[in-house]
Amino acid sequence: MSGYPRFPLFVDLTGQKVVLVGGGKVALRRVRTLQQCGADVVVIAPTLHPDMPTVTHISRPYRPGDLEGATMAVAATDCRETNGQVAQEARDRGIPVSVADDPTACTFFFPALCVGEGLVAGVVGDGSDHAKTARCARQMRELLEDSI
Repeated sequence: MSGYPRFPLFVDLTGQKVVLVGGGKVALRRVRTLQQCGADVVVIAPTLHPDMPTVTHISRPYRPGDLEGATMAVAATDCRETNGQVAQEARDRGIPVSVADDPTACTFFFPALCVGEGLVAGVVGDGSDHAKTARCARQMRELLEDSI
């Protein structure tokens, strides 16, 4: 990290195509968050986590060109090489990408989403203490619930 805090940027994903490569636990969390924000999520993975909500599923490994038409990309496989390929294609296409296993390849960082009545906050850490980020997000969610 550069020593500067990350700049929060909130965007409207309603109806936007987001391609997520990977079908495991991390992908499941990302899909839930993206769908909560109205994104049209396309998941590319040979198999899906059993709790995966309804998504457009392309049942095969990632191939170059899979990000065609995407507004945003998420690389969340258990293969660093594949995640790197997704990141490179996203950069080449000029679309934001989050890479689950390599913060240096990310152009945005997936927040812990905290939603309340008419309010939304995102919590992102510097990657050094995931438990701290989770605790802060939990406290923020409680605060938002109390403000209703």
